[in-house]
Amino acid sequence: MGWLWAIIVGFVLGLLAKAILPGKQHLPLWMTTVLGIIGGVAGNSLAAGFGIDETPGIDWGRHALQIVAALVLVFLGDLAYKAVKGNRQRT
Repeated sequence: MGWLWAIIVGFVLGLLAKAILPGKQHLPLWMTTVLGIIGGVAGNSLAAGFGIDETPGIDWGRHALQIVAALVLVFLGDLAYKAVKGNRQRT
């Protein structure tokens, strides 16, 4: 069940990141989800490093770090995707 939640949360984080970032992102949905999953894991690791991973109530700090990590990863992933996709020659 942990993997299913990771996919669902990654999907939501990726979509939130795409919605927050200005302009159009060219990432496919599967890549957005993967980067959202990685962003969630990175946000959890940062929260553990700051000591805010286990707080009473809703972990707002952890969730904020997850969204920020997903934003950075989706932004960088979109840049890389456009660079690779833009270099292809169409004949």
